[in-house]
Amino acid sequence: MQVKRATFVPDPSLSRGEMEALQREIGGGAVFEDDPRFDPLSSDLLVAGVDQAFDGDRAVSAVVLTRGGEVIERVHARRKTEIPYIPGLLSFREGGSILAAFEELDREPDLALVDGSGRIHYREAGLATHVGVTLDLPTIGVAKGLLCGRLSNPPESPFPAGTRVPVLADDEVSAPEGTVIGTALQTKQYEGARYVNPVYVSPGHRVGAETAADLVEACCAGYKLPEPIRLADRYAEEAKRL
Repeated sequence: MQVKRATFVPDPSLSRGEMEALQREIGGGAVFEDDPRFDPLSSDLLVAGVDQAFDGDRAVSAVVLTRGGEVIERVHARRKTEIPYIPGLLSFREGGSILAAFEELDREPDLALVDGSGRIHYREAGLATHVGVTLDLPTIGVAKGLLCGRLSNPPESPFPAGTRVPVLADDEVSAPEGTVIGTALQTKQYEGARYVNPVYVSPGHRVGAETAADLVEACCAGYKLPEPIRLADRYAEEAKRL
């Protein structure tokens, strides 16, 4: 799969101010609504799971392509990380490796689920948004923690399985305050003293917030993470040892 917007390819040599300016441009160009060309209810969707592992100073990015839970294709790429982890600028550290992995795919996915944030980001341009806009691919971010924003009227924690709580923009986010930028989704929960935290689902590109939560929940198979990302996580660790 080839890059559609070459000017958005992450460049770790940029200054912090230049990176943030590029993110504002990406966030402004992202589509946080359902694309009519994309049918989220189709049983024939090719869904790519995207995750990373690290081998010293190298990112190992894995893309696992699935259809109906069956693995269709697995690819990976390994690239040196040029900058340290900086909150809000993750795509400039890891995005190049992810895009290189997508270039290895023989088939083009209909949707990508990325381990990272999408619109839940200071400039509405997290890793999933950056990748999605650069590839012009429907993309959803699935993060294990909440980078920014606030939960709207959350129930008492721990949340029961199936709970959905909108994530709203606050004064740290470029979207107008109160805008729904994602969902805290409780995909799994234990009974008793043990508990599982929710995942934070947000549109990356060409998918709306409600549809993003629907798709992530539909892709879960008894685990906290949706199956495409869980498989990509396992493959990234496997590929790291190659």
